[in-house]
Amino acid sequence: MPQSLANLLVHLVFSTKHRTPWLRSPEIREGMHAYLVGVCREASSPTVLVNSVEDHLHCLCRLGRTISVSELIQQLKTASSLWIKKQSAEYADFQWQGGYGAFSVSQSSLERVKEYISRQEEHHRQTSFQDEFRSLLKKHGVEFDER
Repeated sequence: MPQSLANLLVHLVFSTKHRTPWLRSPEIREGMHAYLVGVCREASSPTVLVNSVEDHLHCLCRLGRTISVSELIQQLKTASSLWIKKQSAEYADFQWQGGYGAFSVSQSSLERVKEYISRQEEHHRQTSFQDEFRSLLKKHGVEFDER
């Protein structure tokens, strides 16, 4: 078999700088989601689902064979920052936080992760982003420093 094939599902999570609620507007969130779908497609990393709340975003995608997670994150953040700043002068100071979370997803867990991502607004009525992120890190065995 001379071809290279892969199915690497990755759940990406990143927040706005200082968790400022830049994504408060449903219209701007929907536009952001659609734009990120296009960025992922251009990076040969098709999205399964993108969803966000006012201060952070979740992107579930199939990582392309020729791009690293850090390269994809950089492309997503850079392109979407430029996009949102063009939407209105009120977004002139928009920035994403420097870090991110990237978590592997097994094919057998795909539907459960999609459900989790799709229910973000409901989820965050009870859980802060910080608590959610800590929980994801612990669940995936990622060591972290609270500082």
